[in-house]
Amino acid sequence: MHTDRRSFLGAAAIIATAGLARAQAAPDAIPLWPAYLPGGSGPRGPETVERGSLANVSTPRLEVYRPSKANGAAVVVIAGGGYARISTGAESTPTSRWLQSIGVTAFELIYRLPGEGWSRDAPFQDGQRAMRMVRSLAPSYGVDPARTGLIGFSAGGHLAGMLAVSSGEAFYAPADALDANSARPSFCGLIYPVLSMMDDTHSLRELIGTHPSAAEREAYSVERHVGADTPPMFLAQAADDPICPVENMLTMFGALRTARIPAEMHIFQSAGHGWGLGRQGSEVNGWPELFLRWAAQNSLLAP
Repeated sequence: MHTDRRSFLGAAAIIATAGLARAQAAPDAIPLWPAYLPGGSGPRGPETVERGSLANVSTPRLEVYRPSKANGAAVVVIAGGGYARISTGAESTPTSRWLQSIGVTAFELIYRLPGEGWSRDAPFQDGQRAMRMVRSLAPSYGVDPARTGLIGFSAGGHLAGMLAVSSGEAFYAPADALDANSARPSFCGLIYPVLSMMDDTHSLRELIGTHPSAAEREAYSVERHVGADTPPMFLAQAADDPICPVENMLTMFGALRTARIPAEMHIFQSAGHGWGLGRQGSEVNGWPELFLRWAAQNSLLAP
């Protein structure tokens, strides 16, 4: 697949133009679980939406952005929010619409949050179930199961990263035949991700608590679990990120190199944290094009 600057900017324009009906159409929603949800009892009442972020999630699901002409690739998109909310408006929704505009079937993951009555593993249960569900639905959406990946932002990048390095771990008991599908992503894009739980971050407190043990920190530190089965990864972050130390990104890239996992890393000079697709004309606005070039180089999105 060849993607030049002009075609990328054209795709970006599609996202920004409200008049394009298909790009703005409401996505289909598919519940992740048939009935019983593992991982606790969860919250009561409706979901809350504040400043483009979701909370009080009791119905984890995939919201499907189906392109008019699918190219066979699929991406599960996971927004961050420190495991206290899900920043769909700034991260996963615009990214899903961008992927949809270039022929990729995007599945926006709405996952459960540990601080709302669910266990700390509820996000990972939902993530594994989502990957298996996308592969189960592949024939219906014209998707190639071998080209089904992840893009995650911030804490959603931590969730995506954990799914990538822990695909052999069972976060829940099989619920039905759907769970026979693999939960391993074919590739993974981590955008300003939370990676290490060795640092004291908001994500750490929401996920593990205020007094985690050394073993708990280790268990949920993505960079500590890179192995031979880790999928190819694309990494992007700003050097001045005040939330996620860029040193963790460097450590992650080193672990990928040691394990001989195909990987590409981009560290932008300045942008802070939480930029999503990036403001048009900004340095970080270039990451989607860089991601596409990397994916094409590794035959991940193109047939």
